[in-house]
Amino acid sequence: MNYAETIAWLFEQFPAYHNLGEKAYNPGMKNTEELCAFFDNPHRKLQFIHVAGTNGKGSVSNYTASILQESGLKTGLFTSPHIFDFRERIRVNGKTVDESFVIDFCMKVKQNSWSIQPSFFEITWVMALVYFEKQACEIVLVEVGLGGRLDATNIITPLLSIITNIGLDHTHILGNTRTLIAAEKAGIIKKNVPVIIGEHDTEILPVFEAISKEKNTELIFVQGEYEFALGYQKKNLRIVELIIEQLNVLNFNVSKLNFELGIKNVVNNTGFWGRMSVTNQQPFTLVDCAHNAEGIAALLDGIKAVKGNLYIIYGTSSDKDLKSILKLLPKEASYYVCEFSSERTAKLAVLKPLFEENFTSTYFFDSPTKAYESAQQLVNKDDTILIFGSFFLIHDFYSLFFPKTLAE
Repeated sequence: MNYAETIAWLFEQFPAYHNLGEKAYNPGMKNTEELCAFFDNPHRKLQFIHVAGTNGKGSVSNYTASILQESGLKTGLFTSPHIFDFRERIRVNGKTVDESFVIDFCMKVKQNSWSIQPSFFEITWVMALVYFEKQACEIVLVEVGLGGRLDATNIITPLLSIITNIGLDHTHILGNTRTLIAAEKAGIIKKNVPVIIGEHDTEILPVFEAISKEKNTELIFVQGEYEFALGYQKKNLRIVELIIEQLNVLNFNVSKLNFELGIKNVVNNTGFWGRMSVTNQQPFTLVDCAHNAEGIAALLDGIKAVKGNLYIIYGTSSDKDLKSILKLLPKEASYYVCEFSSERTAKLAVLKPLFEENFTSTYFFDSPTKAYESAQQLVNKDDTILIFGSFFLIHDFYSLFFPKTLAE
């Protein structure tokens, strides 16, 4: 098989959550353990930082990886979903996994007789572990796929565990209260491994305290913000600061200059984009992957002082809590609501009545191309265009209009 055939086989053979949603979710460690055993348990030979949370996982993982790269450490990075190419999920010092490795790994999986039916995510995760071991990574940043307690990534014992925040997302899987969701995400807490908690309140704090006591674990609470950042990244980068402080306690020797260069060079170092990403100045155009109520609230809070009129291009997956999201959206904006190419897109038949009921300036399109082109006809150079709602929408937007920008 060549690379294209390999990826097609991987997507067709095993369920992928980012395409199918809940139907592809496969909780528990059994499959991951069997896969890891077949490949000689690579997770036992690496050092990890494990990052869970409703929002901010990708930002914290990518910025921390960038800083560690600037410190001279060979750094692995496992994130999801990918935007353009499957290989974006697995990086070493910012470079995506080799096509030849993906082909070889998948051939070994395909040719073996299994007693299990592993998911797309489980296979991808073990592929990453094998690759990180082969590349002799000194430290690996791991973003939890979904939840924590039953996530495939929870097979590791990290140096640090991180829980960025707790919000109501994937409630059909993780539970319909913040307390239940906190318990799932706190499932990554390991015995004697320090845990950094990005946000907490009286509702979820008892969950963290009870589990940390059971695991004899130190809870480290984030206070304040990183002032040299835009919008919600202020909180995320404060978490990153604490991660670096804790790593320095473990003799990683990350300097202040390493930290600053890691923040500055994150796009070049890790390929990270689509979070508060400015693609144009006139009109000011901001692209963000915010897709749930908490993430969207943080995004909108960070852009309160927008220039001129606000034009929002929005598309969402069908499993999101639209009623909660609609309450957050500014009434004065013009909305260019669209479907995107993924089969998980919310359809216009669902979106149209909701937006027409709540907003006076609404337009509807069957693709991001048409939405963007229509907005361009009315916007002037002093206005603001905001594009958000889903990773899939951002994928389509970049593919159509900026195919070479940050995609290589």
